[in-house]
Amino acid sequence: MTFTELSNKIFNESVLDYHKTDYIDEPIKNPYELKTIEYYLYLKNWIDTVQWHLEDIIRDPNIDPVAALSLKRRIDHSNQDRTDLVELIDSYFWDKYNAVAPAQNASINTESPAWAIDRLSILHLKIYHMQMEVNRTDTSAEHKAQCETKLNVLLEQKQDLSLAIDQLLAGFESGEKIMKVYKQMKMYNDPALNPVLYGQK
Repeated sequence: MTFTELSNKIFNESVLDYHKTDYIDEPIKNPYELKTIEYYLYLKNWIDTVQWHLEDIIRDPNIDPVAALSLKRRIDHSNQDRTDLVELIDSYFWDKYNAVAPAQNASINTESPAWAIDRLSILHLKIYHMQMEVNRTDTSAEHKAQCETKLNVLLEQKQDLSLAIDQLLAGFESGEKIMKVYKQMKMYNDPALNPVLYGQK
């Protein structure tokens, strides 16, 4: 099983598990052993799935402003959790590949493997919800056709992204790619870097 075959299996499992209740405060029941890569992949997609629905709720034009502010802060916190988890997954790849001697003509990728996997996780959510639109019975034939076209594009994108990630990991293993990661340096939650926050001191 390739890494993306494993990831796709776990992401699909997480999305389906969440939608058994479709409740943003449903406690996560991660079926994988703590601190394994499988555990972190499941947790990653669960965070993405909850945040997807938080962002749906906050876009309600009739939402109470106080509730919207509370949701906005929850989304900010979720974004930080998401970033921290991506960096943790990158550390897994760093530990696995950093000792590989790079080839003379080795190249650097535009993003780290975990950020590509982040996009794959979110693709699962797009596919799930686009399939829901295709399955609706209260819409026009035109709407259904448009959603089917979009769904096919998303499925192709998932296939291509999965292949690209596996090729990237193979490049790390062979030395054709240089394993290099960067911290994201998120500023908006850091009281030392956000001028609104440090201006309050």
